[in-house]
Amino acid sequence: MASQKYCLALDLKDDPTLIAEYKVYHQKGVPAVIASIKEAGISVMDIYLIGNRMFMIIEANEHFSFEKKSAMDAGNAIVQEWESLMWKYQQALPWAQNGEKWMLMEKIFELP
Repeated sequence: MASQKYCLALDLKDDPTLIAEYKVYHQKGVPAVIASIKEAGISVMDIYLIGNRMFMIIEANEHFSFEKKSAMDAGNAIVQEWESLMWKYQQALPWAQNGEKWMLMEKIFELP
């Protein structure tokens, strides 16, 4: 199975208390949310944080698409509840469209 790799970025609100809470939520995890990520075809999801900027690295199978994942999430009440809760901590990047959260990054270099 061929895999696809995606890198995305998003900011957290620049508040140390909120950032600490956000980290705790992600360390605990929510089994239904994790299951939905895997069901979408994602095999690896890592989130890195520096200051209040986050980077997410996703590895997914060849059947994965953000459109399919979005449609799956829209029909999952637990994922919707999670996303609403996380928005308390997150803030859109300055160039994001209204309602846009995680933004796909452009790959500009690969080690030859």
